Amino acid sequence: MSESTPQPPPPGTTSEAESLSSVLERNRRTFAWKTSGLDEAGLQATTSASSMTLGGLVKHVALVEADWLAVKLAGREYGAPWDAVDFDADPDWEWRTGALDSPEDIYAVWHAAVDRSRELVAQVIKERGLDGPASFTWPDGRTPSVRAMLLDMIEEYARHTGHADILREAVDGRVGENAPKDFTL
Repeated sequence: MSESTPQPPPPGTTSEAESLSSVLERNRRTFAWKTSGLDEAGLQATTSASSMTLGGLVKHVALVEADWLAVKLAGREYGAPWDAVDFDADPDWEWRTGALDSPEDIYAVWHAAVDRSRELVAQVIKERGLDGPASFTWPDGRTPSVRAMLLDMIEEYARHTGHADILREAVDGRVGENAPKDFTL
């Protein structure tokens, strides 16, 4: 991801779209901080009765970026590496390979997914607005709004940042709610 990660706009000057994007960026930044700077052992560590690893979690969130924002929101293809995976044969592919891949590969997949999502979300908001439709329909016939998709993505990061918090504390003791102000993605 770029070194110039978007920062929250000044108070009182934000639109709803800017506010949602800002909250999503804060969640991404906190998730990045919770999972950053780890070697293979750190990314492969498990805790308690869970087989979840930070490497698998990072790769899973990258897949969610592609699935939720590129495919379901923007109507695009999954793209690499997801389009080469047979998820029917290996439904936990991102979790399994995230526990095996090098840190560089894991972080690169996530950074690419986030960069792509940022571009696509900005384009979709410009074209459809927050009340506009996503590019998919639920089985019951409802189509979520752009706003609903962004709120769900924020929730996804919030939930998985909690997982990352527990795993990271077990790896090296890093705790805290927010990334330091000087931390960049």
